[in-house]
Amino acid sequence: MSRARQPPLVTGISPNEGISWTKVTIRGENLGTGPTDLIGLTICGHNCLLTAEWMSASKIVCRVGQAKNDKGDIIVTTKSGGKGTSTVSFKLLKPEKIGILDQSAVWVDEMNYYDMRTDKNKGIPPLSLRPSNPLGIEIDKGRFPQKDLEALFPGMSADFTSENFSAAWYLIENHSTTSFDQLKMAVVNLKKQANKKNEGSLAYVKGGLSTFFEAQDALSAIHQKLEADGTEKVEGSMTQKLENVLNRASNTADTLFQEVLGRKDKADSTRNALNVLQRFKFLFNLPLNIERNIQKGDYDVVINDYEKAKSLFGKTEVQVFKKYYAEVETRIEALRELLLDKLLETPSTLHDQKRYIRYLSDLHASGDPAWRCIGAQHQWILQLMHNCKESYVKEQKGKDMFFPMLDLDGDVRPSPIGHLSQTASLKRGSSFQSGRDDAWRYKAPQQVVFVEKLTKLVVSQLPNFWKLWISYVNGSLFSETAEKSGQMERSKKNARQRQNDFKKMIQEVMHSLVKLIRGALLPFSLREGESRQYGGWEMKSELSGQWLTHVIQTVRLSSESLTAFEIPNDMLQIIQDLILDLRVRCIIVTLQHTAEDIKRLAEKEDWVVDNEGLTSLPSQFEQCIIHSLQSLKTVLDCKPGEASVFQQQKTQEDVCQLSIGIMQVFIDCLEQLSTKPDGDIDTAHLSADVSSPDLFGSIHEDSSLSSEQRLLIALSNCRYLERHTFLNIAEHFEKHGFQGVEKITQVSMESLKELDQRLFEMYIESKADPIVGSLEPGIYAGYFDWKDCLVPAGVRNYLKEALVNIIAVHAEVFTISKDLVPRVMSRIVEAVSEELSRLMQCVSSFSKNGALQARLEICALRDTVAIYLTPESNSSFKQALEALPQLSSGTDKKLLEELLNKFKSSMHLQLTCFQASSSAMMKT
Repeated sequence: MSRARQPPLVTGISPNEGISWTKVTIRGENLGTGPTDLIGLTICGHNCLLTAEWMSASKIVCRVGQAKNDKGDIIVTTKSGGKGTSTVSFKLLKPEKIGILDQSAVWVDEMNYYDMRTDKNKGIPPLSLRPSNPLGIEIDKGRFPQKDLEALFPGMSADFTSENFSAAWYLIENHSTTSFDQLKMAVVNLKKQANKKNEGSLAYVKGGLSTFFEAQDALSAIHQKLEADGTEKVEGSMTQKLENVLNRASNTADTLFQEVLGRKDKADSTRNALNVLQRFKFLFNLPLNIERNIQKGDYDVVINDYEKAKSLFGKTEVQVFKKYYAEVETRIEALRELLLDKLLETPSTLHDQKRYIRYLSDLHASGDPAWRCIGAQHQWILQLMHNCKESYVKEQKGKDMFFPMLDLDGDVRPSPIGHLSQTASLKRGSSFQSGRDDAWRYKAPQQVVFVEKLTKLVVSQLPNFWKLWISYVNGSLFSETAEKSGQMERSKKNARQRQNDFKKMIQEVMHSLVKLIRGALLPFSLREGESRQYGGWEMKSELSGQWLTHVIQTVRLSSESLTAFEIPNDMLQIIQDLILDLRVRCIIVTLQHTAEDIKRLAEKEDWVVDNEGLTSLPSQFEQCIIHSLQSLKTVLDCKPGEASVFQQQKTQEDVCQLSIGIMQVFIDCLEQLSTKPDGDIDTAHLSADVSSPDLFGSIHEDSSLSSEQRLLIALSNCRYLERHTFLNIAEHFEKHGFQGVEKITQVSMESLKELDQRLFEMYIESKADPIVGSLEPGIYAGYFDWKDCLVPAGVRNYLKEALVNIIAVHAEVFTISKDLVPRVMSRIVEAVSEELSRLMQCVSSFSKNGALQARLEICALRDTVAIYLTPESNSSFKQALEALPQLSSGTDKKLLEELLNKFKSSMHLQLTCFQASSSAMMKT
């Protein structure tokens, strides 16, 4: 670890005094290792870090700020050494103020003056400028009331700039306690100020002495010139004579030196020709320079040279100049053709297009290059879109079993599609991508990959196309210099005339985009003549709802991107119509696939029963519906500018019918499971409520389920569906904006109740028929005759067997679902009581003992199943008793009661299941 540096030490400062903003040099030791190490510098308590310039570890240069203290230390703070100390100090001087009316030989910076009356710094008029303390001694405000002073000096003022200034008032107000010696000192100060003003004029002259000398020299030169002009006028006649003599001498010299002068003239002509070549070498070298600059790509230089040559030699009559200028025009025409070819070349950036248009405009190219560029760009975008479709259709036909990964990073220039910049758009908001790896990219259908590529193509090209048009409309292509104002006006005029043509171009691009997507995803929505141009896809199977959701998200993002570039909404309305159709189709397909998934739920039924007598089937059904609706959330939600997916009546009806169909599919699935033959059902994992009594063999001890047990499980599931599942699903339908939810629920409930009733009747038939069928043979077993029988000794075995069978049914139902017990037992009791009533009514006559025996058995059965009696079973028991003779003696009644009690006591254990049930169960 390095040792910490010593704190900074300031040992000198130069100068050591001055006014604010004085530049000073600070010297010392350990003043920092560099500019970044210096973190603090104060002089007289003022932070001077902003003006500090670190020179070395022993030298810093800065400017003194407006400190509050007149004298203070110089403190340097560094990161490496911390806060330092100082052995020297700096004295801050107050600058001498120069009034706005004071004479000065140097420029004085403007400054705010101090207003003594308001005690604030502010700008005031020049005539009211005055020193804050004219006497130069300490001001001591007196405590004399202002009103008293005004009464004492009426019409006067203490303001020394006022015409009614009163010195006595001023002294009383500001120097009432000042000593006489101090007042003498004030008189001396006033005299000094007066003398200083008198000396001001002289000082001003001294400061501008050099200016006076320069003016004096200029006046002397002018005077000498005037004197010289006067001398020439006097000597005019002598000069005329001298000129005549010189002319005669010149003529004689010409005759003597004619040959020499001829050679001299020829040399002068050659020299003049060379001068012309040198003077106009710009024009003579211009054709070659144009060729060189074109090869370099310096079109700006060529245009500038051409403009210069045109202005100088465009209208010349000199043949040589005409010849060279014609050569220049030939080169420029070739340049126009070259630039036009580059302008119409694709692909090209918007910057290059604008640049070439400006070049052609500067070269005064014929026609309208900007509009030709717009037309070429439009045709190129359309060609790109169709080439994109053809390439993917061809690839699909050549590789039916191969689904390529979406090209997210490639940028292949040779193909018309490959030049587009690639972005990972598949990562944008796809609801089905979370929690998955990137393997799904390899399984993307060709149509999805095509839509991704197509939308990226349009989104990357159409904005530049639109910007080029906007530049053409507002004239920014020609607005760089003022000379081009005429071209800008012509451009605006042409743009106004061609607005409809450009609108058709945009609409054609939008129609092509929409129809190409429809051809790939919604071929049935195209017209007959459009299928060949925009279709051609092999539709072996329709896309799933997940892929359609992804496509919708892709098209939505494309629409948002185009809207962000301020393309009018009316031009993008066709995309909104496409999105609406895709949303509707996605909902239809998702519901259809949901129905198929629900059909397969029967294969997942494991017949594992929970404590409420339910299998996992209702929960799986509900979760399947909820998952399907959640996958449609982004499709059902309306983005800005989108219409509700249920705005069309046909869509509402189709979705309603599909929803009803989904519910019906599950109901059919339940019926299929409950009526399937025993050998087709796997019940290896069947379980039951371990807390329920198991008196007669529980179902989980068997390796298979009986048809009656399956019926009970199905009835339990139906009961739960009616009371919970269907209602929950209806809430989810409403939450997601589905229409006709009441109809869906009503139709589904009716169908479910019909199934429930059919299954219930099947179960009752399978359980009640054997019990009812055993009553008559049991009653007349052993040639029993109601007319000739012994005194009753108790309830006969046939009734006990019937009760045991009823108890077995109770145990079976209770094991599956406690909630089904009242419903099943009530119907069993109704069937038994009805049969018993029929048998009693069929007896022609009873003996006394026979009537007592019959009454005993009927009452025993009725009392045993009392909690499961219904109006129908009560009526049957009543009819059965009415068919019997009435008991006449009290002995018979007593015997009947004793035998009933004996029966209940002997079968107490078996009848416990009936006693444990409460009447509340009947109400359920």
